Amino acid sequence: MSRRLRPLTVDGVAGLDRPCAACTYWETPEPLDVKCGAACDGERLRSSISDVRREWGEYGRMALEDKIVLGFIKCAPARYFPQARRLPVGAPDASAPLITCLHVRDEARRRGLDRVLLQAVLRDLQMQGERLVYAYGSVSGNSVETPMPDLEFLLEQGFMVERPHLVYPLLRLDLRTLAAWTENLEAALESLLLPLGRAGRVPTPSVD
Repeated sequence: MSRRLRPLTVDGVAGLDRPCAACTYWETPEPLDVKCGAACDGERLRSSISDVRREWGEYGRMALEDKIVLGFIKCAPARYFPQARRLPVGAPDASAPLITCLHVRDEARRRGLDRVLLQAVLRDLQMQGERLVYAYGSVSGNSVETPMPDLEFLLEQGFMVERPHLVYPLLRLDLRTLAAWTENLEAALESLLLPLGRAGRVPTPSVD
């Protein structure tokens, strides 16, 4: 089996067996409950990904095992995620990169894949010349139903609280403080002990 890191695509997201397939929580301007799948609109998602890739860069990253999507992370300037303005602490600057979703398949959790996906996006941002990146952290610890990364995980990766909140604080990471990238992330992905290999259980997206 071959594992790869690739830019996030609509077809790739569709390969996940959870509301992520058409979830537009972050892309929706109307008020929503803070929950994965609170809004689903495949056309809006496709349009948003297309706009970001045309106007700024990739929409994030996904990790694949053969053609199975193991997990993905979304990242784009905050202006593309209007739901951020609905959160209690507000949104960062419209041009600032914002990490929103970070989801990993149930059977691939707690094995380091979330860290590999995050590092892939941080490396991309560094190469684009970005200096800061933001993310909301969830204190619930329920990363299956909450459309944002776990707070403790973000703190462990070097993020600092920018705007405190009891449930959904906004965090910031200064990319200039990170050491030079020397790790081969593709090799790190290959080395993870992930008990998968059950392609028949999931749809096979077109990701090429």
